Amino acid sequence: MTHDRGKSDNCVVPKKSSNNTGPPVAEGMEGRRLAKGNTREQNMLRTQGRARMQSALERVRQAATGNRLLRFTALLHHIYSTDTLREAYYGLKRNAAPGVDGMTWRRYGEDLEENLQDLSNRLKRGAYRAKPTRRTFIPKPDGRERPLGVTALEDKIVQRATVEVLNAIYEVDFLGFSYGFRPGRSQHNALDALYTALLTKKVNWVLDADIAGFFDAIDRKWLVKFIEHRIGDRRVVRLIQKWLNAGVLEDGKRIFSDKGTVQGGSISPLLANVYLHYVFDLWVQKRRTQWAMGDVIVVRFADDIVMGFQHRGVAQQFLEDLCERLAEFGLELHTNKTRLLEFGPYAAKNRREAGRGKPETFSFLGFTHICAKKRSNGMFTVLRQTMRKRLQSKLKDVKYDLRRRLHDPVPEVGKWLASVVRGHCQYYGVPGNIRALALFRYRVIWLWWRSLRRRSQKTMMTWARMKRLIDHWIPPARICHPYPLRRLGVIT
Repeated sequence: MTHDRGKSDNCVVPKKSSNNTGPPVAEGMEGRRLAKGNTREQNMLRTQGRARMQSALERVRQAATGNRLLRFTALLHHIYSTDTLREAYYGLKRNAAPGVDGMTWRRYGEDLEENLQDLSNRLKRGAYRAKPTRRTFIPKPDGRERPLGVTALEDKIVQRATVEVLNAIYEVDFLGFSYGFRPGRSQHNALDALYTALLTKKVNWVLDADIAGFFDAIDRKWLVKFIEHRIGDRRVVRLIQKWLNAGVLEDGKRIFSDKGTVQGGSISPLLANVYLHYVFDLWVQKRRTQWAMGDVIVVRFADDIVMGFQHRGVAQQFLEDLCERLAEFGLELHTNKTRLLEFGPYAAKNRREAGRGKPETFSFLGFTHICAKKRSNGMFTVLRQTMRKRLQSKLKDVKYDLRRRLHDPVPEVGKWLASVVRGHCQYYGVPGNIRALALFRYRVIWLWWRSLRRRSQKTMMTWARMKRLIDHWIPPARICHPYPLRRLGVIT
């Protein structure tokens, strides 16, 4: 029997099916600074509102943790709360491109409380309407283009508020090997988990799987059914359907589709995780614990999946069954990016004896994973290096931006290049990757030197002067991350 108590925090009803899985490890969230010009009174108001919001969401989280059979039937009042909407507004990027409404973050904030109150009232009485997403295309490292949606500002606010509320429920359900677009988890958490599993488990075969056009292939009917497993509030479900059915605006023409979610919105990553949680995560968790022989490891970041197997026969059967499983829900594996390869401590010896050369490599989250041996004792290890395509693509972007900044003041360009090199090292600075970091830094310096010499036909840019600029602006290449086994030991 369904109960509706109006503004109760977690009005719930029991549900038949169970998702009995352990809660994932949570890490601390990053704080955000106030926008320039905010007064102390605004800061106090925001802090008090956040405290109330977190208290309400904590009660939802406790109810979700206490009983995995509950469906939440009263959630919308958490979303249209002005406290939740205000926090969602401050969580948006300040300089993001405007959507079809042309509204910017700063302009909306000039009458923030009035705008949020109006938005809250429209959500409360069901008068809120989702606007179409403006579609743009960004280049991919392989030369193709990735479609990206630019959402209207109010849609961003409501989507972010909805994600904040739904995360309190779904973070309880999601499994530990899922890392993509989850609070307190990052790409390096997934990379560390994969590295540790490859070294500590009996892995001889790796399945590198990629779902073809995942965000565009999601079946919306199945997605709504999956959401209704936990969300019994029809108003929240209809809110999600409004975003799914709003369409996209491309070259001035509004285009509608009956499947997929538009990349770029705050709600899309959560919906993608919910879809794969039911399609892949629960399925693979059951199979690897009840059916598979030997060790089986899984790491998933959004639609990028890496699995490790002890036995080749198990790996081949998993691949066949996975294709059938995905086809049931309108998905398929990318034929060119999905591979089953021999990888592990015995791969080099086995391939050498069979005359097949060195072990194959696979890429995951920007890193190429290579079978290697430690210099100290000759034991097996996994070497992670920057993907060549990623390195070349980033250098190409730096070259283009340097040409655009050709006549900018040298200190401004130096400060910008320093942030580029520093940001590159902060992501790719893993143990064993120092050579790739040093190569990137050298290439950036060379591009800058060539750019400075082109500023005038009578150039005075000697190498001695260039070296002084390098020492002042360009930080050295350095490893920023500890060994995964050490970091995971600290976390656990």
